Amino acid sequence: MKKSVRIAVAAALAFGAASAHATNGINLIGLSAKSRAMGGTQVGIARGAESALGNPALITSVPGTEISFGGTLFMPSVKTDGGGNASGVPGAGTESSAANRFVVPEIGMATKATDSFYWGVGMWGTSGLGVDYRDAAPVAALGNGSLTGFMVTNMQVMQMGIPLAFKTGGLSLGITPIIEYAALDAQFSTDFDGSGANFTPGSYGNGVSQVLTGGYNLGIGYQVGNLTLGAVYKSEIKLNFKDQMQIARDVLGGCAIPTAPASSATSNPGCSGDMELSQPKEYGVGASYKMGAHTIALDYRQIKWKDSTGWGDFNWDNENVVALGYEFDAGNWALRAGYERGSGPIKDAGVATATGPSINWFNLVGFPATVKTHYTFGGSYQVSKKLTVDAAFTYAPEVKESFSTYLDPGACPGPGCMTTTETKHSQTALTLALDYNF
Repeated sequence: MKKSVRIAVAAALAFGAASAHATNGINLIGLSAKSRAMGGTQVGIARGAESALGNPALITSVPGTEISFGGTLFMPSVKTDGGGNASGVPGAGTESSAANRFVVPEIGMATKATDSFYWGVGMWGTSGLGVDYRDAAPVAALGNGSLTGFMVTNMQVMQMGIPLAFKTGGLSLGITPIIEYAALDAQFSTDFDGSGANFTPGSYGNGVSQVLTGGYNLGIGYQVGNLTLGAVYKSEIKLNFKDQMQIARDVLGGCAIPTAPASSATSNPGCSGDMELSQPKEYGVGASYKMGAHTIALDYRQIKWKDSTGWGDFNWDNENVVALGYEFDAGNWALRAGYERGSGPIKDAGVATATGPSINWFNLVGFPATVKTHYTFGGSYQVSKKLTVDAAFTYAPEVKESFSTYLDPGACPGPGCMTTTETKHSQTALTLALDYNF
């Protein structure tokens, strides 16, 4: 139990970080401008070079060679209110995370080698979320500490892949071997010895931990007439972060809790060892149907947070995602719109166990992956026979989530310190890309 709790807290801080571009938990809703403009649909609609991760079987739609590159300006808004306490400890009001602008790159290439074989290469930012409460207002009653722990989390996840696809008739099969790079850095402060005098913003952390590992995506596509069907499986990719989040694991016990905080240059050695997480496995099916200038696409995906390494330990659930997209193609220009809805991975850990309120605090403050609904639109303009410009705008309306937590999981983990933490989270994003065909 103690091991599970330590992993849970560490994980909540870890992925509460990132090149903050998460929407379905830690994952982007789509990995290209066209996909994001149509609600993130990508499993059953062919997008050429942009299909490498969404469904590698559908890179077979390129007539020759296609290169696509661009990026997303992601702008989350996260605000947290630590509440206060009936015993007289006040809150500081609503604190806003300063981590509110991030750039997410994407580049992909696919080519038709023979009538049956297609291949490509690409690199995409895929996952993450971040918070920055280093400028939070101190609370005198907590020794000038903060109910958000002065938390700063930062993680970057990048996938590099080589899609390979084989086509015969209307059937396509594809695989993308993946190399995943992930970097994690997280820091926060808490009152470990209970004196109310040990809050020093940014004093607890262990620097950046980097992971280079691998996995794969499998895809199948079938086209009959104007109908395209697709299915994908994405493997779990395990991430072993060396000597990360010892302090976070100490917060819930299970290791030697020090009688004084570590210095600003030294991490607490009480919980040594690596932190294991994963990019969760995923299943998806999709379909699209073209009627003249009109195309409708529908995807269903399940992201297996609960069943992947680390996530279930801090009360994350498997997430069901449904996406619907529409496109009007006028030839040299196109308009797109979409809607996406996820069930959300974060669930209330409750107060029945001593660790539940602490896990709630880490989820809401360190990793507020609470957004569930996205509205999207965008379009394309063909500059020439070879060059097209794509754009997409996505909006996730504000979600307000409140869980029962402790004022300070380190110094005051008991019923007398119970409070309610409330986090509000919304997102906007702008994606631009260029497609070059030759």
